[in-house]
Amino acid sequence: MGLSTHVLDTMHGCPAAGMVVELYTTDGGEAATLVKRFTLNSDGRNPDGPLYDNASLKAGTYRLVFDVKTYFVSRGVALPEPNFLSRVALDFGVAHTDQHYHVPLLVSPWSYSTYRGS
Repeated sequence: MGLSTHVLDTMHGCPAAGMVVELYTTDGGEAATLVKRFTLNSDGRNPDGPLYDNASLKAGTYRLVFDVKTYFVSRGVALPEPNFLSRVALDFGVAHTDQHYHVPLLVSPWSYSTYRGS
């Protein structure tokens, strides 16, 4: 299945529909190249399906950036300025392109958690 992501809004107990996410390749360092930018659908997922299928996924390092602040402001959450979390960036590696890499994010304005999902 390649690479996918899913975001759950733990403050409201629902998928983070409408959150903007960016996917980058990072070449193992700080230099990042934008691959795609997308807005999560009603299920908190990329509306176009997997970010990469198995045939397109390459071994290497990647970054997903989630626009947390804009999402919560759009939900009417009153946030302090500056907010505790603005954008959440997750750097991760793909070693086995024949496996599925699922990168879920559970997020509120004050915390987040991630793991390699199935």
